Amino acid sequence: MKPLTRIDDNFSASPQIDAEDLIGIKAAGFKSVICNRPDNEDGGAHPDHDFLEAEAGKLGLEFSYLPVVPGQIDDSQIAQFKVAISTLPGPIVGYCRLGFRAKTLYERAQSIP
Repeated sequence: MKPLTRIDDNFSASPQIDAEDLIGIKAAGFKSVICNRPDNEDGGAHPDHDFLEAEAGKLGLEFSYLPVVPGQIDDSQIAQFKVAISTLPGPIVGYCRLGFRAKTLYERAQSIP
């Protein structure tokens, strides 16, 4: 499993994951995964969200796809992220290329009432 950045008891951010990482995520007690990386980013050299969602489902993990282009986080995406973290079972792992977008989305969603 990739190294996680623990933000609080309900959320941790991760760099790009693969199917093997999902096993470690499940074993660590996480219940849900949020993908913040567009499938076509970097030419799509990373596993696409459909594949990871299917693999997560096999393990009993919930999965949400909210792609965000680096440096282009907007209020709508923050609001969508807030809904996701409010409705998905926790604890949750959010991932993108390096984990920064997932962390930023989580932190900014906390400021929305």
